[in-house]
Amino acid sequence: METIVFYILAAVTLVGTVLAITARQGVHAIVYLVTSFFALALIFYLLGAPMVASFEVIIYAGAIMVLFLFVIMMLDLGKPEKIQTPKLYDWCPAILLLVVITGSMGVLASRAATPLNAFAGISVQEFSFTLFKRYGAAIEIISMQLLFALVGALYLGRRR
Repeated sequence: METIVFYILAAVTLVGTVLAITARQGVHAIVYLVTSFFALALIFYLLGAPMVASFEVIIYAGAIMVLFLFVIMMLDLGKPEKIQTPKLYDWCPAILLLVVITGSMGVLASRAATPLNAFAGISVQEFSFTLFKRYGAAIEIISMQLLFALVGALYLGRRR
């Protein structure tokens, strides 16, 4: 059963990513990419890495996608008066992906009584100590890159 859920989530991840790449509007692309990130988080959880799954949701689906949404809103790429209201068939891919992810979460929740993997991983405290002690400079560099990207987007999106 877990193998079937894994392949369904992998398909949702691929479809969500392809829809994010081919979306014509930036906000729709972000919604599809968040859907893909949630499916990927469920894959990590299914593989026995709940901490990585929570990082996937908190960092990627949360913080970075909010940053992307903020940048797209600041750039104001679309003209609202030219965009038509979405029809029911425009919502079909997002609704289908939502149903598949919700069903997968239900299957995983019903099987949560059994242990996923028998290996003993490291604790959150050990992971965070290693992350910030050994790789603290890399994390600071990445945060500076995100700050530079935000400042660049604000510069490009300013009114002249």
